[in-house]
Amino acid sequence: MSAPTAPAPGGAAEHRAQPPVPRTALVTGAGRGIGRELALALARDGWALGLVGRTTARLESVADEARALGAPVVVATADLVDAQDVAEAVARVGAGLAPHGGVGLLVNNAGVIERSELPFADDDVEDVWRVVETNVRGPLLVTHAVLPGMLARGGGRVLNVNSGSGHRALPTYTGYAISKGALARLTTQLHHQYADAGLRVLDLAPGVVATDMTGAMPVHVGRTDWTDPADVAALALAFARGELDDLSGRFVRAGVDTVGSLRAATPAILDADARTLRLATWGPDDPVA
Repeated sequence: MSAPTAPAPGGAAEHRAQPPVPRTALVTGAGRGIGRELALALARDGWALGLVGRTTARLESVADEARALGAPVVVATADLVDAQDVAEAVARVGAGLAPHGGVGLLVNNAGVIERSELPFADDDVEDVWRVVETNVRGPLLVTHAVLPGMLARGGGRVLNVNSGSGHRALPTYTGYAISKGALARLTTQLHHQYADAGLRVLDLAPGVVATDMTGAMPVHVGRTDWTDPADVAALALAFARGELDDLSGRFVRAGVDTVGSLRAATPAILDADARTLRLATWGPDDPVA
């Protein structure tokens, strides 16, 4: 049987009521950085958690913090580019969260960046591919493993931690830009294919949060205007609660957007079919329009 389909972003499916989904979340890359911040924000908000990443000690440390906040937590270690690892981790999380209703929210947060800040011709293509594989194959595998359960329950939410690099060209970090552009296309594909089935999907760019990854990037040496993790968490929680469902298939950016500003701008965003990945044309006479 073919998969249910939905209109492209801007279509009527965005205005249909989303059925209640479990207050449970699987967060990848949850052992540190933005993943840790989002996991703890969800714990404070009363969510049950599945924490997935590569380093058990880091995950267990975050799990202890979340449990101290009252959250039920399941930990699963996995290499997110390994299909068997992902299948086993998602199964473990799914079983642990089953008493709470299964996975209602997937946060695809885990990601990497190139080891060197170089233009493509000077970079190590194997390192570029490592970034593309991690940042694209990982979300593909995890989403593919989680999605059937969501659809069987009548819906769910997928939050893809993205970047403005997916929409604009960079002088360096070629693999990172490619990977985030691909992730943005995954967001639009999932929305287009499954909005009618109850799925809501959002690209969330966290801005520049002070993490181990950003701190090691030469481009950020001397930076003082970091994005507050609380601003990232506020948008993530709003999406998790269903407050941004009308923006499914689109892109938001912490530190610039707020929940209030996005809700106020939603009619204009939908009318212009804005904040989504597309080819710009020269006008209605462009043959590719």
